[in-house]
Amino acid sequence: PDRAGLNDAKAALAAASNPRGLTGTVAEALVGADVFIGVSGGTISESAIAGMAADAIIFSLANPTPEIHPEVARKYAAVVATGRSDFPNQINNVLAFPGLFRGALDVQARKITPNMHLAAADAIAAVGDRVAPDYIVPSPFDRRVAVSVAAAVSAAATADGVARISL
Repeated sequence: PDRAGLNDAKAALAAASNPRGLTGTVAEALVGADVFIGVSGGTISESAIAGMAADAIIFSLANPTPEIHPEVARKYAAVVATGRSDFPNQINNVLAFPGLFRGALDVQARKITPNMHLAAADAIAAVGDRVAPDYIVPSPFDRRVAVSVAAAVSAAATADGVARISL
């Protein structure tokens, strides 16, 4: 939070997301870490990932080029996710958007509310019929995802009073 040039939002985020006040390199910050969540598109070295805690979780979500390649990350982590469809555990907006829009259109919602977003997330989680290191979220190719999300979003829109029609 003390870094020069941060706007108010970035300073607040830095303060909230770094309670230990770590400074230094990414590799230094990852020593002993349980979780890495990458959304930057930068590059994380294999040696940095190797310094994480045993059975770490790595979400290398930049797309199309993750911060660290999933095959490398799997050497050091119990769970690995990316933003890409050609690897297991694709964490990407593609899981939500087809169903979110279908559900909103089905009830002619005037707007998308936070509860509609939460309903979409809950529906995605509910489709997951098993949990394993290579299956923490359902595949976007699972046809149940969009159908379940659409139904949940329509119901949330109705509950929030933004639906113009009822199903």
